Amino acid sequence: MTSILDDCYSIERLRQQARARLPRPIFDFFDGGAEDELTLRANAAAFADVRLSPHVLRDVSQVDLTGTLLGRPVGMPLAIGPTGAVGFGWRGGDVMLARAAVAAGIPYALSTSATASIEEIADQAPGRLWFQAYILQDKDRLHDLIARAGAAAYEALVITVDLPVGGKRERDLAHGLAFPMKIGPRNFFHFARKPAWSLDMLWRRPPLMPSLVGLNQVAADRKAMRSVAGRNYDPAFDLTALARLRDRWPGKLIVKGVVNGADVDAIVRLGADALVVSNHGGRQLDGGIATLWALPEVVAAAAGRVPVLLDGGVRRGGDVYKALALGAAGVLTGRATLYGVLAAGEAGAAKALAILRDELARTMQLCGTPALADIGPDVLRLPHPFPPFAPYATPAPIVPLAPIAPLAPPAPNVHPVARAWADSVQAELRQEN
Repeated sequence: MTSILDDCYSIERLRQQARARLPRPIFDFFDGGAEDELTLRANAAAFADVRLSPHVLRDVSQVDLTGTLLGRPVGMPLAIGPTGAVGFGWRGGDVMLARAAVAAGIPYALSTSATASIEEIADQAPGRLWFQAYILQDKDRLHDLIARAGAAAYEALVITVDLPVGGKRERDLAHGLAFPMKIGPRNFFHFARKPAWSLDMLWRRPPLMPSLVGLNQVAADRKAMRSVAGRNYDPAFDLTALARLRDRWPGKLIVKGVVNGADVDAIVRLGADALVVSNHGGRQLDGGIATLWALPEVVAAAAGRVPVLLDGGVRRGGDVYKALALGAAGVLTGRATLYGVLAAGEAGAAKALAILRDELARTMQLCGTPALADIGPDVLRLPHPFPPFAPYATPAPIVPLAPIAPLAPPAPNVHPVARAWADSVQAELRQEN
């Protein structure tokens, strides 16, 4: 295992290792997105479109990555986000991710669709635990899960609000993916090519999802164009129902899946303690806005009342840095740490976090910002316009053909980052002319 991880010097290398060891239907379940996967790709492309303009001649001999999330200290400004069905990729993977989070001094969020129970995680990885609740149609089951999380001293409840119905995940449809796992003519060849994984599942049987045991079984249905996602979830869940859950849960409440600033005020007013800008990793609405572009609008709407975190597309420590500079209090890792555990178990999860930590520290040094508090919009150079109207393409350079008139004053609700960027562009154009 050590030699494998020695060659995994980036999150992408961990992804390649995970792909090499898993049957194609299993890897695609974790790796894929909805429909044409435009949003999946846009999440990562948005980070690539943002450039950094570093400060120099500053003492960066020591950097400090420590900060706070939900009012408590963290070893670095991130948490491991909820990822479902991890045990199908690496048996016991949920516990391994939670242990890696404890070792790194960061929170871990357990998914409703995890292959470990609420109590198992609390027993095996005591630390800062969040429970992510999907809104099940079976409200008795939902309320029982929330009560169990409270009894197990979970710090926060994460309510995912971007999954009223399941996204059309066409990789799952192509493979005929089902939970419980079924091997049929369409996928037999893929499983036969990975005998170590397949024999383990045959001999020890596939893991269960304890929080969902007893609910309707789900399978991809190509005729009905339905993948495995969202089949037991409640599309009627609304703001009033969220308020009832707020009253039921005494701890911190995190609302995940917010990308439109118009939704923020009502969520904050009902008592949310934090927001997560997320599009479910591009697995729900295809063609949705990249989370990095949605971030400033949500931050502006929150107006400092609650911290805003970002989820989606984070593959580098530099991505974490850019999110912080755009106003995020921290990020959730989804696939980044998932690829680690799928590649090499607990050691792989720890390696993923080490990669992100190393890259974030190096970016802080190279940008002349030795502490998290030093990171701000002054180091950013953003595409024009901001956010870009076409985030999937590289913006064309701005070449002034005539004297530039002063820019119109920004609208009152423009985020300070966008305002600072507009001012910097105007100054640069004046110098050129």
